[in-house]
Amino acid sequence: MTMIDLKRVINGEVEPPACDKTLGIVVISAIAGKATCSWEVDDRFLNGHQVVMGGFITSAADIAMAYSMASILEKHQGFASINLQTTFLRPLHLGTTMIESTIVKQGRKTCYVEATVSQNEQVIAKITSSIMIL
Repeated sequence: MTMIDLKRVINGEVEPPACDKTLGIVVISAIAGKATCSWEVDDRFLNGHQVVMGGFITSAADIAMAYSMASILEKHQGFASINLQTTFLRPLHLGTTMIESTIVKQGRKTCYVEATVSQNEQVIAKITSSIMIL
């Protein structure tokens, strides 16, 4: 998919990419560098401790960050993550999860993006990423 396709997903014109569907991420809004997504966590994402595996949490945040980026870029621009760091604050359980992503600083070539994963109004994880504009 190209960036215009993600913008078309935001507008409800096309289906989301396979990774969104696989995790079950739904874009609620994405405008001016801010994205909000929901995620219905089910038992497919649980590890042996019966909490969501951290890699799934990070992946969900990465998807939300992509929509933050898509909301600000021009048709000819793309992006790629340079790094991605997650700090886990508490375990994530089954149920509705919200992911909010914001571009904190936008440069000519790089954006610094932060995301928060929360459930039942409690912060589960904070994720940061530097994302290169292509």
